[in-house]
Parts: sequence; structure tokens; C-alpha cells
Amino acid sequence: MSIEHGLPDSAAADTAGGSYAYGFDLDVMHPYMIRAFEDFFRPGNLLELGCHEGAFTRRLRPLFDHITCVEASAESLVKARAALGDGVELLHSTFEQVTLPALYDNILMTHVLEHVTDPVAVLRRVNAEWLAPGGRFFLACPNANAASRQIAVRMGLIAHNSAVTDAERQHGHHRTYSLGTLEQDAVAAGLNVVHRSGIFFKALANFQWDRLLRTDIISREYLDGCYALGLDHPDLCASIFLVCERGDA
Repeated sequence: MSIEHGLPDSAAADTAGGSYAYGFDLDVMHPYMIRAFEDFFRPGNLLELGCHEGAFTRRLRPLFDHITCVEASAESLVKARAALGDGVELLHSTFEQVTLPALYDNILMTHVLEHVTDPVAVLRRVNAEWLAPGGRFFLACPNANAASRQIAVRMGLIAHNSAVTDAERQHGHHRTYSLGTLEQDAVAAGLNVVHRSGIFFKALANFQWDRLLRTDIISREYLDGCYALGLDHPDLCASIFLVCERGDA
């Protein structure tokens, strides 16, 4: 996958707009996401809202006592079961309909809220029903103001920073978040935002990164430099994220 989770089967499939499985996402962004989140993780269990085929879940397994995943795509869930085996509880449901068996010390939603029809309603469930007292909610989305996207606007490829492109629409995107609009929805749902930042300064499109990563042009030190630069300039990063705690329901 890209880093998109929780997609219906029709949206999870590759489309004419290009593959949704980039090496940049799986091999670069996933590890840096964990690096960005890990200092804020709470001891205990984890609820992952959307696991797609389990690639990110595999990286999370060593960090938590127990992981529960909610996934809307039956096809993706079959692949996740095969990839993850025992030890991860996988539930086939939408976020709007799921009934969960517990409260969670950590809840993770990465690159899925842009697919949800009513994002504030789902975030209200996170706040009021699923997040344990003292727990943390980690919410990450693609960034409307990423440097690569702003370049595409100036090239005439995208109408404006927050536009939903045809390819994104085919993959089920309803909106493109900036830090401001993402925090607006979180606050509207009653969540208390305790940290906001970006992950990985990104001036190239995913397909360009994938080509470069097959060469010796990009070093680990360069990737680490892009991550460090993104901490200083979150508004130009590939992804934006919030760390939230329970607020007034």
C-alpha cells in the first residue's frame, strides 16, 4: 500500500492513476513514522484503525503488549492475517459500525482519515468510546502543503495545495489535510491536541523517490537529514501528525 489503511476493496486496488504500493512509503516513511511517534507511546495495548495488509502493523508488534486492528477491506484483511499470524486481533468492520472489546492506551490512525466520509464523527468515537484515560491517539495524514505538492501546483499539475486529484479520488480520498484543518477536525471531535508536527521533508513525488531508492544516489544519512529538516519545517513534510489525549466527550 501507500500508507493508506482501512480502504474498501475497490479503493485499495491499484488504479490507472498508478500503484498504491510505493517503496518510499513502506521502506522510508513507515520507520520514520515510528520514530516520530515512539517518544509519545504509552505502555499497554494498541488499536490500529486500518491495517491494510499488515506492513506497518509488523513494525508495531514489538512495541505493544497487544494489538487490535480494525480493517474495512475483506481482501486486505485476508492478506494481513497471512502476514501477521497469531498475536494480532483483526476485526473486519468499518469505523462507524465496529464494536470494540476494550479501551486502548494507544490508538493509531495513519493515512486513513482523508478517506472517511464523516471524519469528525469517527474522531468522536475515538475520544468518547475507545481511548483509555491517560491514553494517546496518533493521527497522521498526507500533507496538503508538502513541498512536493506545492511544486506540483506551480507546475500546473494540481489546482491548489488542498485539491483532491483524480488519482486520489479514485483511491477514495475525500479531502487533503493541512496541519490547521487536521487540528480543526480533531478539536471539533473533542480531542485535546498535545503535540503537532510533520514527518520527513519531501520535495519529490513518490514515484521519483522510488526511482532514486533503486540507485546509490540516496544514502541513509540523506534520509535522516530529510527527517531532521522536517522537524524544523513540519508544514513542508510528506505527512503531518497530531498526538491527542482525551478531551470532553
